[in-house]
Amino acid sequence: MAGHDEAWGPRPRRIFSRRNIVLYGALVIVSLYYLMPLYVMIVTSLKTMPEIRLGNVFAPPVEITFEPWVKAWSTACTGLNCDGLSRGFWNSVRITIPSVIISIAIASVNGYALANWRFKGGNTFFTILIVGAFIPYQVMIYPIVIILREMGVYGTLTGLIIVHTIFGMPINTLLFRNYFSSLPEELFKAARVDGAGFWGIYFRIMLPMSLPIFVVSMIIQVTGIWNDFLFGVVYTKPDTYPMTVQLNNIVNSVQGVKEYNVNMAATILTGLVPLVIYFISGKLFVRGIAAGAVKG
Repeated sequence: MAGHDEAWGPRPRRIFSRRNIVLYGALVIVSLYYLMPLYVMIVTSLKTMPEIRLGNVFAPPVEITFEPWVKAWSTACTGLNCDGLSRGFWNSVRITIPSVIISIAIASVNGYALANWRFKGGNTFFTILIVGAFIPYQVMIYPIVIILREMGVYGTLTGLIIVHTIFGMPINTLLFRNYFSSLPEELFKAARVDGAGFWGIYFRIMLPMSLPIFVVSMIIQVTGIWNDFLFGVVYTKPDTYPMTVQLNNIVNSVQGVKEYNVNMAATILTGLVPLVIYFISGKLFVRGIAAGAVKG
């Protein structure tokens, strides 16, 4: 043995090393870049209009008021209607819930079949789905208008639910297919040997192991559908406008004084649902991505 003790393991890093300063400095700058607009929206939504006219957008409110939030929700005018975002919120809820459930349910079965079952035409079907995932939405707007009109659902919530369900399936099928492909193949083979069929393996083995990827798919779908403006304004009418279209009508209203506090409150209210869902299930989202959602 040597006459002096030897340290084992890597040398401890210095807290204020050049690498850490650059890394954390960049993270702080990026965080401030994204948090600053949110801060401005929050403080502006809590100010009165006379205080806003003073011009200091970064100053905290001298006197906090929640009146802009109440007005944005219940009395702000969106064209001929003056019932705020409340109607658009419930329209968005009625659009989002069935669109998310149906698209994820179908995509999970598609991904499971493509990953674990070899069938004739499977590769062609998968290629079509991949191509569909990258077709610009704008190209499909007019043909879908004609299709929905012929089906008798143009301008209704049902028509918009159909559109969101169809456009959500390609990317979600890809996510589920890659996730199921990353699971141990021995589980599938053992279930087949035990006599389990297509649906038995799906419900008893694949589904219980797939919570992370279901959360990934749910967050992607909820965010995309809830924040959608283009489909909402094209495929619905004023009575069935989703929340984003109502927000646009409030912000761009040409009647009366421009109420920036109400506009900011309306903007925050519109973005709360996907934000809350992400914060609640963020850890599962990361697990789903890491476990194979973007592999393959």
